[in-house]
Amino acid sequence: MRIWAKIWKNNHIVRDETIEINTEDTRTHKIKEGLSQICCRFDLEIPIWLQSNIDEFKRHSRVKFYQDSFIEEIPFDCLEIQVLEE
Repeated sequence: MRIWAKIWKNNHIVRDETIEINTEDTRTHKIKEGLSQICCRFDLEIPIWLQSNIDEFKRHSRVKFYQDSFIEEIPFDCLEIQVLEE
């Protein structure tokens, strides 16, 4: 599975990264592992999955995490993750 992560600020991508998860885990575990790796690379806390995030991800294999998903203040508008291939 490949996941593309983007940090957005003022409608511009200010940072992005693509990671690969090559485990035999379930899709959910791969997504959580990918998000954990992304947050480590971006030096961010792991965001909270709200029901709206879960619903959006199920529909589009993409989700945006805004300030309400983070406990600490974030210096950007949102963190977006998208599954590129499974």
